[in-house]
Amino acid sequence: MTDLKGLKAVVTGGASGIGLATARLLAERGADVAVLDLRPESLPGPLRGHRADVADDASVRAAVEAAAEDLGGIDVLVNNAGIGAVGTVEDNGDDEWRRLWEVNVLGIVRVSRAALPHLRRAAQTPPHSAAIVNTCSIAATAGLPQRAAYSASKGAVLSLTLAMAADHVTEGVRVNCVTPGTVDTPWVGRLLGQAADPEAERAALNARQPTGRLVTPGEVAAAIAYLASPEAGAVTGTALAVDGGMHGLRLRSPERR
Repeated sequence: MTDLKGLKAVVTGGASGIGLATARLLAERGADVAVLDLRPESLPGPLRGHRADVADDASVRAAVEAAAEDLGGIDVLVNNAGIGAVGTVEDNGDDEWRRLWEVNVLGIVRVSRAALPHLRRAAQTPPHSAAIVNTCSIAATAGLPQRAAYSASKGAVLSLTLAMAADHVTEGVRVNCVTPGTVDTPWVGRLLGQAADPEAERAALNARQPTGRLVTPGEVAAAIAYLASPEAGAVTGTALAVDGGMHGLRLRSPERR
């Protein structure tokens, strides 16, 4: 499939997990892809790596300009960089709350702000396709235990996505987000490794999603690729759930079916 041929895409946090799966898929579908990451050195070809810390505005601006020059413009921005945190409101100190906000929310603000001039130009030239896709989470809309700071940051990402979509729709820049459930990423793997019984914890996470398994990074990447593509030209201000039905389905227990 080459539905993204000729498009120029920037993916933040693209060196692992959802970001790497997304960068690879966009490239497979024909896009030229630049990855912004703290550690871009190990990226496979043909991905182009640029070091960036989304918590630092100067770093972001320099990396976005370097990526735009490298690619010859920016048609697609995938704001995927993010960090997690475990705990209730009592467990995380102010510094950790601020760190979550700096990366998960202001990181999107910084990268989008730097990329928007390029996206506006893309919207005005053939194929007239410019899109931002933010990585949100089921935690934005469902109360999950031990995720207070993380959930608050992702709730802000959802609201920010809607506000950005309203602000930039008349400029031809579409803004959407994906809201994954629990994804089988390195971060989730590390959390499972710290559990008293990793296998039991994995089984509980699997059971929390109606499909009975974790979401794969590739499944989230496919949703991002759709929202980034010209095929989604009429889609903006949308949160696309990729969560195995977790947000909307309420299944009866097996013994009561």
